[in-house]
Amino acid sequence: MQSDSDDTLKRIRWAARRGMLELDLVLSAYVENCYLQASDVEKQQFNRLLTCEDQDLFGWFIQSKPVDKVHNDIVKKVLQAKKDAAAKQVKSKCSSTVNKGGECD
Repeated sequence: MQSDSDDTLKRIRWAARRGMLELDLVLSAYVENCYLQASDVEKQQFNRLLTCEDQDLFGWFIQSKPVDKVHNDIVKKVLQAKKDAAAKQVKSKCSSTVNKGGECD
């Protein structure tokens, strides 16, 4: 039997899937690393963010378009989650390269 958090995470993963790979990558980093630990208010902000148009999200995430006040905090958190996930991935890749006798750039 699945827990409520498993069902919630599956539902949010599905809702975070977009028509653009770039958005999928940014949103999934937040879903996988932050969503379950987020406060109820932050979860509501994220759910509201998922109702936005892809073009708005894309503009906000690449910082070519100003974020509206309603979504400003959650956009910052989503972008930070993506940066943290990327840094973790690089660190992991670098660690495995060094352990195999190679050098990490």
